[in-house]
Amino acid sequence: MKVGIIGSGTMGSGIAQVAATAACTVKIYDTNQDALDKSKISLEKVLARLVVKGRIDETEKSRIQNNISYVNSLKDLGDSNLTIEAIVENLNIKQKVFSELETYVADDCIIASNTSSLSIASIAASLQKPERCVGIHFFNPAPLMKLVEVIPAIQTSTEVLDKATQTISDWKKVVAVAKDTPGFIVNRVARPFYGEALRIYEEGVADFATIDWALKSLGGFRMGPFELMDFIGNDVNYTVTETVFTAFYFDPRYKPSFTQKRFSEAGYLGRKSGKGYYDYSEGAVKSTPTEDALIAQTIFDRVLIMLINEAADALFLNVASATDIDNAMTKGVNYPKGLLAWADEKGIAWCVDKLDAMYNEYHEDRYRCSPLLRKMNREGKKFF
Repeated sequence: MKVGIIGSGTMGSGIAQVAATAACTVKIYDTNQDALDKSKISLEKVLARLVVKGRIDETEKSRIQNNISYVNSLKDLGDSNLTIEAIVENLNIKQKVFSELETYVADDCIIASNTSSLSIASIAASLQKPERCVGIHFFNPAPLMKLVEVIPAIQTSTEVLDKATQTISDWKKVVAVAKDTPGFIVNRVARPFYGEALRIYEEGVADFATIDWALKSLGGFRMGPFELMDFIGNDVNYTVTETVFTAFYFDPRYKPSFTQKRFSEAGYLGRKSGKGYYDYSEGAVKSTPTEDALIAQTIFDRVLIMLINEAADALFLNVASATDIDNAMTKGVNYPKGLLAWADEKGIAWCVDKLDAMYNEYHEDRYRCSPLLRKMNREGKKFF
């Protein structure tokens, strides 16, 4: 298969590595020659580390590198069977690139977007043959993360969806098919991990370090929400939250936080700026949590139940299957358990009672219980 990658940044380069490893002939396109050179150098370093670790040998390293070429003209992708765009999250720019690309590729070339939150239907609408468009959303770093969300637009043909799903499976990735709704699976379901943690902080329940400690120690999460937001970048995470909030017609469940907005405005973006919720400067004093068991349990329960509720509502609204939702969260963002399986473990009645208690306390719509959880509780059912 001949694969064209549009964009030579971290994500585009990572996707190219995945495709090349799977024996595809790959062309990476970018208008910026320096970016293309950087991509080539970066791949050399990544593959060299894999050789040192014994994951691949020199022959395999050369094979992967020889499968990738670097081009600065969109016309050079004309012989592609599949193109994947991984550029800036701007709908107008993506539409312009797709419209031009379609004039160069064959009628049966699949044109895919790696967007994390934009409407696939809107992107597809820029094409003369919108049925060839599909979302193929990798997670960073693409070579390491197992999950790929495949998102058909309402225009996407069954043939294109089937071919895209099979291709990504052949690339040794776990596929989760998601409905074309804001945030798809992961960026929708994961919002309470950040949003409820920020709310807990704003209420003065606990500080950043204590909230992170509670979720890691009781929940088994690899990173706490504030560590993760600092890792992702507060500007990036806030923008995704704002995008999802707007796209859902300002549903209060996705309401952004003024705390995160102010940190972003101040330039406290996290690791990349040297300061975020934590100080990453040399010699900075490390924040220490208040290890109070009662507070930790409160924090964990609040965040977990909001995550479960979001996952249940995604299932209720047919965003994805129960299996794909749980796979998305364990394989896409390394959650210790699938949220729906976690709900079964805690008990559906526990979930409903927790949500009702929070709604009764706050009388805010963000704490409304998913109708699916309420129905399952009434009927004594489980997710699995």
